[in-house]
Amino acid sequence: MDNLIQLDTIEKYNNLFGLETFHPLVSVVDLNNATKFPTHFTVNYGIYALFLKQTKCGDIRYGRQIYDYSEGTITSFAPGQVVETDMPEGVKPSALGVLFHPDLIKGTSLGQEIKSYSFFSYNSNEALHLSEEEKEIFLDCLKKTQMELIHPIDRLSKRLIARNIQLLLDYCMRFYNRQFITRAEANKDILTQFETLLDSYFQSGKPQTEGLPTVKYFADQVYLSPNYFGDLIKKETGKTAQEYIQNKIIDAAKEQLIATKKTVSEIAYELGFQYSQHFNRLFKKNVGYTPTEYRKLPV
Repeated sequence: MDNLIQLDTIEKYNNLFGLETFHPLVSVVDLNNATKFPTHFTVNYGIYALFLKQTKCGDIRYGRQIYDYSEGTITSFAPGQVVETDMPEGVKPSALGVLFHPDLIKGTSLGQEIKSYSFFSYNSNEALHLSEEEKEIFLDCLKKTQMELIHPIDRLSKRLIARNIQLLLDYCMRFYNRQFITRAEANKDILTQFETLLDSYFQSGKPQTEGLPTVKYFADQVYLSPNYFGDLIKKETGKTAQEYIQNKIIDAAKEQLIATKKTVSEIAYELGFQYSQHFNRLFKKNVGYTPTEYRKLPV
């Protein structure tokens, strides 16, 4: 990819916008203080970043998808993500946020739990929209982090910086949970689509050609990232998307076992299993009986 910036240090990000670097592994940034304003750039993130966008300042793209953000929204990026940004000429970016290198959180509780902050893997149409009160909490967390950055370094500095960032991420998880609730009607539409797509998958013969359905397959169908889709389904149903798919497989298997004379191997194949042993294990784990035992149960 032409002009791809490997954004693997805090300094590289600050240099991109003409900002000063005070710490090699973490930075609280205010793009209102930027002295450089690139209009088109593509970066491969090697650091974590979380921004509160104060104005709409151009388009952000993951692949071909436009990131859904506007004034007062949170955007987040994680190592390994490639993001393209277009800003119109003369537009000054306005955003506040925190950047931190993976090395900062090694050996900390945040390092152990960073994978649980699933919003870092959300992509298009999934920005976090904040209320005024939530914005104040976000800004307060940034202020506390900045205070630690300017405090003389001591043996507690790394721990306190990491804990302040973790507090911010915990609040963002809370805010996303609130957003799932306030967008309940839209989420129900996604759940209805999921149900329809699941039924269609098994009725169309796809399991025999595509194999067992995956969470990614259905997330792609409704234009969501697998993490956001999974979190939405969990919030709406209490089950993970994978559990939801497995329940559908078990229900379809039960129907076949009771209503047809097909062999267990034939049923396993029709449901997308490459090996009938895998089907047998999954069925027994969920039902408590093997498929053969279940078929012999009194109706």
